[in-house]
Amino acid sequence: MKKYLFAAASVATLAFSVSLAQAAEPLQFQKVMKELGKNMQTVADGISREDWELVAKTAPLIAQHPQPSAEEKQRIISFMGMQMPKFKSFDMQTHEAAHELEHAAHGKNGQSVIDAFHKVQSSCLSCHQAFRAPFVKHFYGKSGE
Repeated sequence: MKKYLFAAASVATLAFSVSLAQAAEPLQFQKVMKELGKNMQTVADGISREDWELVAKTAPLIAQHPQPSAEEKQRIISFMGMQMPKFKSFDMQTHEAAHELEHAAHGKNGQSVIDAFHKVQSSCLSCHQAFRAPFVKHFYGKSGE
């Protein structure tokens, strides 16, 4: 009986250790978000200097950002549950606005570029306001504020 208790305790300890390691290990999604942030800063810099070529080159990096692994996507989908369509909707809005941004930059139309960038920023902000805090709390055990 002691062997079974020891084995059960060992399995429980291992499972707990793995879940702690997963919680502490940054998701690939975090890297994606950081890269998107850098690309958004590059676009803002390009707009401020009217460097339409830089904006046009960077916008597709926002529109077609990398995706996390299938395993990580499944973890995110499980967490999001019924909110997943809303989450995907924000991603699609960002994708479409970034394509608008690219086309406006190719046309060298400063006002259209600014309008499209505003759409990108707004979709990002809406998603962050809806999901960042609970996402960070769930995956990292801390406040996302």
